[in-house]
Amino acid sequence: MKHFYAMIMAGGGGTRLWPMSRQDKPKQLLPLVEDDSMFKVSVKRLAPLFTPDRIYVVTGRKYFDTLRADVPEIPEENFIIEPYGRNTAPAVALGLTVIKKRDPEATIAILTADHHITRKEDFRNVLAAAYDMAQDGHIVTLGISPSYPATGFGYIRRGEPIRQINGFDCYQSLGFTEKPNLEKALEFLASGEYSWNSGMFIWKAEQAMNEFKRQQPEMYNQFAEIEKAVDTPEFEETLDSAWDNIKGTSVDFAIMEHAENITVIPVDIGWNDIGSWSALFDVLKLDRYGNHFKGKSPDKVNLDTRNTLVYSEKLTVTIGVEDLIIVETPDALLICHKDRTEDVKEVVNLLLRNKNYKYL
Repeated sequence: MKHFYAMIMAGGGGTRLWPMSRQDKPKQLLPLVEDDSMFKVSVKRLAPLFTPDRIYVVTGRKYFDTLRADVPEIPEENFIIEPYGRNTAPAVALGLTVIKKRDPEATIAILTADHHITRKEDFRNVLAAAYDMAQDGHIVTLGISPSYPATGFGYIRRGEPIRQINGFDCYQSLGFTEKPNLEKALEFLASGEYSWNSGMFIWKAEQAMNEFKRQQPEMYNQFAEIEKAVDTPEFEETLDSAWDNIKGTSVDFAIMEHAENITVIPVDIGWNDIGSWSALFDVLKLDRYGNHFKGKSPDKVNLDTRNTLVYSEKLTVTIGVEDLIIVETPDALLICHKDRTEDVKEVVNLLLRNKNYKYL
């Protein structure tokens, strides 16, 4: 699999994890679950399937120095820098363009820097199986076996089985459904035909760009011009001049929803999209009362406290509380009911509207 590459998407803001996640240090740069940053963990779990020279990172300019210092073994030229965020379709197209120019035979796994995966060997094994499927012309997406009727994830419906590779069942995809309401999510779960859309997919670079050519011809032509400048002194200037005119849209909407020959591999790899404070309860080690205290200070005092998460660098005392999220940073303090963590994003929007930029 010498032509197999991992492309880690490491932009984004993680606004629902405010006040720890900020514009200058979003969640992928934070040690939210393990001692290392989520980005570093996402790189480490790829070994030994991918050596550092076959790992690429797509990110923004303001994150490059931190990411590079976090994982210096990845070659500097493997960091692909967006001028600024334009959603996932341009980011994916940019990564594909650079890698394909350097290796026209490349097969690429599109991954993210902010997912938590506990079954790391299973994850590598399913990527290897997806690589084999991609060699036969399939665009492969990893579907996560749903454990509850989630309304915050997209879903993939599986059709007829295609074949089994290394113990993984591969199915024809019958299409994507964006985040459903609860009634629809319950139907999906009861049917047994649906997986959560993990946002991870594996495809040949040439086939991927052909999908851009078929579905997004204007964007394809723009990146064809950018490709001519890859690895030349004119690359950055060419990219900057083109970037403003490239349509900002998601890769799911632009490509995946109508791509041809999509295969889904349902997997249980201990996956969690750490998208909110409440999601951390699913992956952190809790005490017998359902609490977790995290921070540099070893001191903590909790009396009659249950189902509460505390991130703090100082002694934090909780008495007679339950179902709370308490997050303390040098300039902000969040106290939130566990059931309202999705509203943290609205706090960020409010700060933005009020021009409180120093807290963002």
